[in-house]
Amino acid sequence: MSIEILSTVFLAFALVHSFLTPVFAKLSKKFPADSIGESFFHLLAEVEVVFGFWAGIFLTVWAVIEGPSKVIDYQQSLNMTEPLFVFCIMILASTRPIVTIARTFLLSIVHVLSRIIPVDEKIIQIFVLLSFGPLLGSLITEPAAITILALLLYRMLDKADEKLLYGILALLFVNISIGGGLTHFAAPPILIVAQKFGWGLKEVFVNLGEAVICAVFVNALLFCLVFKNKISEQISKLEAEHYPMPWWVIILHVLLMVCVVMSSHYQNVFMSLFMAFIGLTTVTKKYQDGLKFKEAFLVGFFLAGLIIFGSMQKWWLTPILQVITDKALFFAATGLTAVTDNAALTYLGSQVESLSNSSKWALVSGAITGGGLTILANAPNPAGFSILASRFPNSSLNAVKLLLAAIVPTAIASLFFMLLGNF
Repeated sequence: MSIEILSTVFLAFALVHSFLTPVFAKLSKKFPADSIGESFFHLLAEVEVVFGFWAGIFLTVWAVIEGPSKVIDYQQSLNMTEPLFVFCIMILASTRPIVTIARTFLLSIVHVLSRIIPVDEKIIQIFVLLSFGPLLGSLITEPAAITILALLLYRMLDKADEKLLYGILALLFVNISIGGGLTHFAAPPILIVAQKFGWGLKEVFVNLGEAVICAVFVNALLFCLVFKNKISEQISKLEAEHYPMPWWVIILHVLLMVCVVMSSHYQNVFMSLFMAFIGLTTVTKKYQDGLKFKEAFLVGFFLAGLIIFGSMQKWWLTPILQVITDKALFFAATGLTAVTDNAALTYLGSQVESLSNSSKWALVSGAITGGGLTILANAPNPAGFSILASRFPNSSLNAVKLLLAAIVPTAIASLFFMLLGNF
């Protein structure tokens, strides 16, 4: 068996494991609290751990078969810039100054709409968070947007039932995945191929923008219409919060965030800026909440595992991408994204030199469309769920329920990309 096939076998184990995390969560409760058994199975119930866990086993088996030198060379050849960037931007985006700015911006839109539309303000809040919020991700990046939105939604979902929880989570995932499609630097599946395909801000906005905006707003509007009673009864109103915050603290946080986003391709640069940010939070701890190191680390670990597996899947992905039509490629990318991180999928597609320009757009459109079907479909998804996890039964995610809840908004997004997309 070749190493590429072996990697696919372990990837399959990881995929199966990701659907079985609720089982591991239940197993952990059969052991005494704080015991090794309880901690081990609780760890295996963390979706973010799954791919890194199986990637580690794969690399260990590979080292036993062929020796550690080949494994080390392979690891050295991988580009881990994206996991490091997501780690940094998640922590920066979760700080009190940044969350306060985002909350103020979104609530100002709520205030304006509330004076125009005579409906429950909580419905308008959910609409704004799940429409304008994901589009904000095109400016501050998807990982940053989902972190901020999950922190705000967390305060509103303390009384929500399971059906509403999965509906909101699915819509958040779908709209975040497509909402970052207005720029070339915000969505991981676009960011990772933009340079190779020669895409800049103009190309991405012109080719994807119309479909992205329509899909995000229609998805949010239909959700609020269908769940308006549940939202009114089960959602807590998001209140404006006023923290004493010096203007220079806000400006420095925004400036650092802009610089980190602009240097997202250059890990030495943004890691240096991140070190400066850590220093800033130490000096301004009076105006800070606890930094989200654990959540950011888990998401980075998740991404690193996907990258380890991703570059070894060419043997079966490349033949598929070379023979199918653009429309078939769009739907194939949408479906494959459910089981292969969309950034990994577009990265693999970018390695196929024979792809036409329309095929490139079909591949990327499909990848961002399917980004809400599973937690592993889009890199920021684990970031959002890690913040909202305690609102779900047993703090675990049921992959089947998420998939079912995401089908309708994904289908709506597919329709807009088919009608308005450039393929």
